[in-house]
Amino acid sequence: MQPARPLAALLAGAVFIALSPIWVRVSEVGPTVSAFWRVMLAVPLLWGIVLASSMRATGSTESRPSGRLLLAAGIAFAGDLAFWHWSIQYTTVANSTLLANLASIFVTLTAWVLWRQRPRGLFLAGLAAALVGVALLVRASLSLSPTALLGDALGVVTAMFYAWYLLSVKGLRARGAATLQLMAVTSTITAALLLPVALVSGEPLLPPTHASWLKLLGLAWISHCAGQGLIAYALAHLGAAFSAVGLLLQPVMAGVFAWLLLGEPLGALQVAGGAIVLAGIYLARRGSD
Repeated sequence: MQPARPLAALLAGAVFIALSPIWVRVSEVGPTVSAFWRVMLAVPLLWGIVLASSMRATGSTESRPSGRLLLAAGIAFAGDLAFWHWSIQYTTVANSTLLANLASIFVTLTAWVLWRQRPRGLFLAGLAAALVGVALLVRASLSLSPTALLGDALGVVTAMFYAWYLLSVKGLRARGAATLQLMAVTSTITAALLLPVALVSGEPLLPPTHASWLKLLGLAWISHCAGQGLIAYALAHLGAAFSAVGLLLQPVMAGVFAWLLLGEPLGALQVAGGAIVLAGIYLARRGSD
């Protein structure tokens, strides 16, 4: 039986992150600018938490994080956010979120290609299932609009950048870096990288209304800080296989929120493709343990 508090944190974190594409859609700023403010508004809160935690901690033995890995994580996260926010603009929230969650499959494929870590047969079965599901999602997008297909492609690119981010964070954690410190440093680097991109994008940098600022704060504080923080806490207390299943709640809830709040319909082909993608991701994660 799983501990109640970490389980609640895992599920709440998945739901909070599932709200992020909704915030992006209603934020009243462009996708690049919303990606910038997502991390920029989170930075003061994250560093405040890190400072408060360090003042309470005694006898800490955490090692100094690798500068190269921190920069790599920041670049990867900047690419992840930028491409995902553009994907959300072009395709459905459900498709964009499902395809971004292919990151775990790209992590194992990278380990296979670069480090010759041959995956188990269960991973290959999950990969095959995920590809079938992606094909169904793409077919559903073709019936919507040409831009939906572009959004799906951007969702896959998002997964590649997120896989790079996960591998960088894994290396940093293996060297003793703390989760909160990683979130604060990588968010700071990501904000610094996204600012010039936002400035040259042609999108207005400042939100037009007070309500727009509140939506961006929701994206930064609820989805980014609270969502990622709760999941990080839960992963330290729950088994990897169980956590992988629990985190599949995120793309499911993103589709539900888009249906309820944005009126995005979920066709039968899209539901079938999404279910197969989720099953594939689950099998691939089990086969990667």
